[in-house]
Amino acid sequence: MGGSPDTTTDLAKVRRFEAAGFRAWPAAAVTYDGTWLVRLTAGHPAKRLNSVNPLDPSDVANLDERIARAANRFEAYGRPLVFRMSPLSGEVLSQHLDTLGWERFAESLVMRLPLIHAGVEDAIDQIPLKDIGRFTAAAIKAGAIPAALRPGLSEIIGAIRVETGMFVLENKGEPLSTAICVHDHDLAGLFEIATAPAEQGKGYGRRLIRSALKWARLRGARQAWLQVEAANEGARHLYEALGFREVYRYHYRRPPGAQA
Repeated sequence: MGGSPDTTTDLAKVRRFEAAGFRAWPAAAVTYDGTWLVRLTAGHPAKRLNSVNPLDPSDVANLDERIARAANRFEAYGRPLVFRMSPLSGEVLSQHLDTLGWERFAESLVMRLPLIHAGVEDAIDQIPLKDIGRFTAAAIKAGAIPAALRPGLSEIIGAIRVETGMFVLENKGEPLSTAICVHDHDLAGLFEIATAPAEQGKGYGRRLIRSALKWARLRGARQAWLQVEAANEGARHLYEALGFREVYRYHYRRPPGAQA
């Protein structure tokens, strides 16, 4: 498994970021099968909201029976069965899915930045929005997201229980860039980072991220983190330029012949 940590300390770090991610971007329905966290969301198709998340490498009993139970649950939601494989999934489960012919796809990185090294003191102070509707309207435009997903996105943001800053950079009422910063104890998670296609490469995303990080640091956050697809080279380059570094990777698995 790419990016698998080698020590107990690393696994503890992975568990912390995984737990923060689940809190920061909550699924509508959450159940457990042993230590498998099953997340489902009827109102939004994102894989991280609709996936089985194994959380203990040693939890490998009755794999076929449990995979079948998960398949039934996903079918009831009208979602394709997907496993999200972080380093917590372990090699035994990964090899079992290999044996079953499951496809591996959509590798992503979890990256972190100690805010003491972020250099955001000179970032523009920006007051986050309070209006979820205004933010989602901007996010739909900037991220070229299908309008049909706006209610689901609003529901997700409304379900976040920790302090959340919704940031939008605009020009004459038109969104240039958007980001959500979720402040959870000493962590600040960044989500829904997007820049309007016609405005990319002009520094708007960088400017907004720095403002969001300054906001989080002033509230006591000590490190920022985010998730980005490995194939998104432009976003990775931006985050690395801001000082973010890889902590670990995860990917998704699906049965042979399944559609994403």
